[in-house]
Amino acid sequence: MTAKIAYDDVEVGTELPAQSFPLNRATLVQYAGASGDFNPIHWNEKFAKEVGLPDVIAHGMFTMAEAVRVVTDWTGDPGAVVDYGVRFTKPVVVPNDDQGAVIEVTGKVAAKLEDNTVRVDLTVTSGGQKVLGMSRVVVRLG
Repeated sequence: MTAKIAYDDVEVGTELPAQSFPLNRATLVQYAGASGDFNPIHWNEKFAKEVGLPDVIAHGMFTMAEAVRVVTDWTGDPGAVVDYGVRFTKPVVVPNDDQGAVIEVTGKVAAKLEDNTVRVDLTVTSGGQKVLGMSRVVVRLG
């Protein structure tokens, strides 16, 4: 597969379609099963609060994976991702209610690089707070 976006059709400042990713406690349990990360801060409210967290929090790698979907959906090819890095700045708190939490992601082309690659900077928030910092993705376009 190759990216459906052409390098020549992209300019610095191009905005990717924003996306929202809802999650709840069941999502966290499913991710724990898939990843093998059963740390109780991701499913046990009592434990999470005992270690100083406000409540159960989403897995950092889950948050990171949801965020990069904005880029892979835009390119049409997950294999187009050349490099991806973030800083975890705040946890995604997932209350045990009917609402859960929502991860909001926007992206913008920040630089055109060599070899048909571009750098996309992501803004990732939940509950009005930035949860990932320095979220940068390099993708190879068609």
